[in-house]
Amino acid sequence: MERVYNFSAGPSMLPYEVLEQAGKEILNYNGSGMSVMEMSHRSKWFDDIIKEAEADIRELMHIPENYKVMFLQGGGSTQFAMIPLNLMVKGKCDLVNTGQWSKKAMQEAKKFGTVNVVASSEDKVFNYIPALDSSKFDPDADYFYITYNNTIYGTRYTTLPDTGNVPLVADLSSMIMSEDIDITKFGLAFAGAQKNIGPAGVTVVIIREDLLGKAKEDCPTMLNYQIHADAGSLYNTPPCYSIYIAGLVFKWLKKMGGVSVMQKVNEEKAAILYDFLDNSMMFRGTVVPKDRSLMNVPFVTDDDELNAKFIKEATAAGFVNLKGHRTVGGMRASIYNAMPVEGVKALVEFMKKFETENK
Repeated sequence: MERVYNFSAGPSMLPYEVLEQAGKEILNYNGSGMSVMEMSHRSKWFDDIIKEAEADIRELMHIPENYKVMFLQGGGSTQFAMIPLNLMVKGKCDLVNTGQWSKKAMQEAKKFGTVNVVASSEDKVFNYIPALDSSKFDPDADYFYITYNNTIYGTRYTTLPDTGNVPLVADLSSMIMSEDIDITKFGLAFAGAQKNIGPAGVTVVIIREDLLGKAKEDCPTMLNYQIHADAGSLYNTPPCYSIYIAGLVFKWLKKMGGVSVMQKVNEEKAAILYDFLDNSMMFRGTVVPKDRSLMNVPFVTDDDELNAKFIKEATAAGFVNLKGHRTVGGMRASIYNAMPVEGVKALVEFMKKFETENK
């Protein structure tokens, strides 16, 4: 069977070149006579893999030396608990509620302290990023939490809140390395890999060093950032194969010209899709235009039966995983770094054809 255009929100498509290289190395990595899946995480081969992966992500994201980069397990969802366990010294944080993932982060943080919800967009099914009133910020909060890009609802921050001396903490899971960001604006940022970095199993955490060593005394060892930072992400057996694939993706990104070049490609892809949606008589985007994500594009028709017919016919034509999240309905096209421009153009052509045939 031919490769399909995979618009899944995650786990999502990986660059073809990366899969090809991984395929070539599956039985014998770099003359070791073993797969990366089989080798010791203490071996010289894996030591090189993890160190190169860290060096490459530092280069791609311009991460300064006073930040630690960790490759951890447990997905973004474990970070919802690790963050308050490690950063809630005074026992309170600010949070902007822009969707399901910020809600889950809020529920976890409430187990360890007080959460001040500064603003929320729940009143309109999270289809916009709320304006922030800095008078509602708590200058004494331990941290200020945002979800940078909302995978389910297709919104993203275009300007970051100015939190003063309060560390800004961000979930970057569905936008990491899709656009240039100034990492020094954040005290901590994290991303589950299975959208823009690699397969599920590894979570990248980038933390400013002065925020380490503040974990609660009863913090479980495996949930203490300091432990992982001191051990270079090797306190226990890490998700070796996922880190290896992530490293290949970083090399691919460097070859493509880096994050700023990728951002231009992503802006082009998003513009192709949004321009069609804005001019279509059948399909429409669900997000306020100024807050539209570059990565996740939810769209609907005004008829549930037509939505279902579109998803079925699109799947048969090789455009897969377009069903929207149940809270939004309709469709969603996730167009991460690995999705080529041709994939988005082909989808739009298919949508035009469908619209003509179903008027």
